[in-house]
Amino acid sequence: MRRLPLLLIPILLLLGACQSQQINRDFDASRDFAGYRSWNWQEPAVQYKPDDPRIRSDLTEQRLRGAVSEQLDQRGLRPAATGAAGNLRVQVWLIVDQRQQQVSTGFGGGFGGYWGNYWGGPAYNETRTVDYKVATVQIDLFDGKDGKLVWRGSDERIMRNDEGNPTQRETVIREAVARVLSQYPPR
Repeated sequence: MRRLPLLLIPILLLLGACQSQQINRDFDASRDFAGYRSWNWQEPAVQYKPDDPRIRSDLTEQRLRGAVSEQLDQRGLRPAATGAAGNLRVQVWLIVDQRQQQVSTGFGGGFGGYWGNYWGGPAYNETRTVDYKVATVQIDLFDGKDGKLVWRGSDERIMRNDEGNPTQRETVIREAVARVLSQYPPR
């Protein structure tokens, strides 16, 4: 009975290694992030790469702006008063890259046994190229006074062919933004 929990540990570690997200962050260590209390959008607030109408949409921009506003609010950052400059200026990028990966599969061939070698049929290898898209949400925070980049975070994930309904799209964006801003403020 004690073996079961011990067997679960490698399985859990293996499943943890299968995560498809890649979260990155970088920041200016010389900045006092506790001094940043307010923010506003740097125009254009949302940038798209490539500038493709299938990616660029007012609905996507609304979802990104809403998710970023919500996450900044949870971190104690408030929108600057209308017409006032915030301590931070925020800009979001949605980047979609086309990528390729070669996958090789081998089957057949020889195998060895405990008491000697046994041989099967001929070995075959099949290599194919898989095309896929990766979406990256990148959030840049600039100092409101000098305009320099002080913090950048990004999250990338493989895009599915089935984008889902609007509720699912909003959920995916909210989760990505939450993962990115979970790294702010730097510790």
